[in-house]
Amino acid sequence: MANAPRRAPALETSAKPQQDEAPRARRMRSGPFGVLDIGSTKIACLIGRAESDGRLRSLGFGWQKSQGIKSGGIVDLDAAERAIRAAVGTAEELADMRLKSVYVNLSCGQPESRLFNVQWPVDGRAVTADDIRRVVREARARAAADGRATIHALPLSFSTDETMGITDPRGLFCNTLTAQLHVIDAGNTALRTLSACLSRCELDIAGLISAPLASGLATLVGDERELGTTVIDMGGGTTTMAVFSEGQVLHTAQIPVGGNHVTTDIAQGLSTSIAHAERLKALYGNCHSSPDDSRELLPVPMVGEAEHQIVQMPRSHLISCIRPRIEEIFELVKDQLETAGLGRAGGVRVVLTGGASQLGGVRELAAQILDRHVRLGRPGAVLALPDSANAPNFATLIGLLAFATGDGQNMQDINFEAERGRGWFGGFVDFLKNRV
Repeated sequence: MANAPRRAPALETSAKPQQDEAPRARRMRSGPFGVLDIGSTKIACLIGRAESDGRLRSLGFGWQKSQGIKSGGIVDLDAAERAIRAAVGTAEELADMRLKSVYVNLSCGQPESRLFNVQWPVDGRAVTADDIRRVVREARARAAADGRATIHALPLSFSTDETMGITDPRGLFCNTLTAQLHVIDAGNTALRTLSACLSRCELDIAGLISAPLASGLATLVGDERELGTTVIDMGGGTTTMAVFSEGQVLHTAQIPVGGNHVTTDIAQGLSTSIAHAERLKALYGNCHSSPDDSRELLPVPMVGEAEHQIVQMPRSHLISCIRPRIEEIFELVKDQLETAGLGRAGGVRVVLTGGASQLGGVRELAAQILDRHVRLGRPGAVLALPDSANAPNFATLIGLLAFATGDGQNMQDINFEAERGRGWFGGFVDFLKNRV
């Protein structure tokens, strides 16, 4: 007999099986797993598992309009708790199960991304799993900074003496093992707030996953990961990016500007309410103007006036409010790519995803500013997930489930935190709990 959900359902959803192309071969963990996307515009929960053929299947799904979240961080514990409980409660009811822990996207704490090269003496013997653990721990130690916690220490590639480009060096003989690792960390205080909020919802953190990493797992095809692609997730409060090459994520970054800022610009420029600004953006918004825009009039209710006080404004005025902010976002992304110094590793291809990427003309404007080939990315279909959730604004959520089942993780059979006696995230969770 199933446990009754502890949270009141907040959204009814219907499930419809979908077909998907054959997934990439990888080592899988079947699950089921619970994943939670805490964003500035929505909070979504997905309970799912991996099928024997590698496809992902949804067992339960729920989402709520975001409350208490700003730019990816929690600013109101009570409001965030209510929204999380409602979203998780809906997913639990549909899945007929109760979650004890969830995988959560990392968007708070100003995440930072760095690359480290670590050398380890092997002295002519075969490389073992213990050597790899020591290399990862050494990278974590070098990356350690006051007030910040390491979330990911991802081995990218290894070299054994003069032999380079090795994915898994175990069993190879060498004098010196060299590893390149990608380390992502975030501020402790924001992570402690996140842990406290989930504890109030009776949930433990099974793992934190970089949000743009998750978006890339959901939207990039295998060749894009190998040849070099930058995925840009245009969310409500933030825009995140991740650079993939040779199957690995090499760099991540977060920009505190997103679709909500476009909405605010419209509301200010047209003197209308936030709700009407969002509606105008969704129905008539575009980044590019046309000769007809000055003649097409849009009904714009004035903020603070009675509802029947409506002013007719040309569509060109709306576009003039949208384009500068979208240009700013892509200029900031361009600066991030140049600062990262990845050169050709980032490739010449960009994949846009996230809710704000669905705005008309965004793809063309991105191609113009970034001078790269650009496509719009939708997450790969998840069996039994509602059609409305197989959309760009749910890319992070679906990527979280992919990561939980093993996608994007090298050498899953090695426990890089073995000395702590728990899961790779267990020690950090204890660290947070002791201070909350």
